[in-house]
Amino acid sequence: MEYQPSSTRYENMPYRRSGNSGLKLPALSLGLWHNFGFVNDFENSRAILHTAFDNGITHFDLANNYGPPPGSAEEVFGKILHTDFNGYRDELIISSKAGYTMWDGPYGDWGSKKYLVSSLDQSLKRMKLDYVDIFYHHRPDPETPLEETMAALDLIVRQGKALYAGISNYNAADAKKAITILKELGTPCVIHQPKYSMLVRDAETGLLDILGTNGVSCIPFSPLAQGLLTDKYLNGIPPDSRVATSGVSLNENDITPDKIEKIKALNNIAQQRGQKLAHMALSWLLKDDRVTSVLIGASKPEQVLDSLQSLNNITFSEEELTAINTILG
Repeated sequence: MEYQPSSTRYENMPYRRSGNSGLKLPALSLGLWHNFGFVNDFENSRAILHTAFDNGITHFDLANNYGPPPGSAEEVFGKILHTDFNGYRDELIISSKAGYTMWDGPYGDWGSKKYLVSSLDQSLKRMKLDYVDIFYHHRPDPETPLEETMAALDLIVRQGKALYAGISNYNAADAKKAITILKELGTPCVIHQPKYSMLVRDAETGLLDILGTNGVSCIPFSPLAQGLLTDKYLNGIPPDSRVATSGVSLNENDITPDKIEKIKALNNIAQQRGQKLAHMALSWLLKDDRVTSVLIGASKPEQVLDSLQSLNNITFSEEELTAINTILG
């Protein structure tokens, strides 16, 4: 059956401006890091995208190495885009990134102009697109001059292959330099994608202040700390959990007794707010005006619907914030 998007898709989703730009993003965006590769069920991937768009999630976030295998998420997404979302491209924000290893040799990794331009060309071919809305440098390169990497983003925007430039995984000092260079080039950085959650708060040690001062938005990834900020691990490690089945991005060593006690205490606050812990973790990020959107992941459509419940309450009292900070130390 042909997919027909919901006619009410824009009624309940708040949209926030990305820094000083004209770009608006949904409060929740969908990341396609896992669950959209060749190894995943195609119909389930379609259903996840349908559910997201039906509920106002217009931003789909990819990268050249997403899959598995690398590149397959873009290819699968492109196939679904041109069948199910044909005619809706102008309602979508599609982002991609380059910065991690994609092919052999000295030109398939990091941040050279050669790599970034070539990688985006490959991404556009996989998705069968003329341009992406946002193109990020995925991680800092310790060897390539930052001026070259930012010049590549500037070139890509001027060529029309991306509408906006962004950075990801940059610390405060490097982000400030990158933002300054892009501004001088005339292609401002509009967005930064750091790892940020209640349990990983490095962004608060200078980065958020720099973004706010320079009119650059923040879009956190891994907001649930790979599942730790859910009720999944409150009573041990379930046999079907990521820890038990793969242990790649989250393993048993990450689940210490001290961390479990903190998660239980946070869960108590969430219950007092009438929320699940996962909902509170998402809304806690959205309480900050510098956070334009939060990237969620989903392995099934029901998880998208569940995450949307976080938008029902993104206001925190001073007492709640103090209690949360006390728990997290």
